[in-house]
Amino acid sequence: MEGKRNSHGSTPAAWTLVVIVTLGVTVSTVSLVLGSWFGFWVGAAVVLLGAIVGGIMRAAGLGQKPRPSARANS
Repeated sequence: MEGKRNSHGSTPAAWTLVVIVTLGVTVSTVSLVLGSWFGFWVGAAVVLLGAIVGGIMRAAGLGQKPRPSARANS
């Protein structure tokens, strides 16, 4: 298949993002079950932190490389 990406998103930036966001969602979910709004918001902040860290890692070159545009191949 032409233009197919090989990594399928398996990059250090993607894995770091997934791990941090999963931890944040877990903290938020457990906190809601226990009735702790403070814990819920801490978990939500961890999710936001994960998105920021993933974006920084991607910008640092640890994410998936951009796909070449269709015009460049024409």
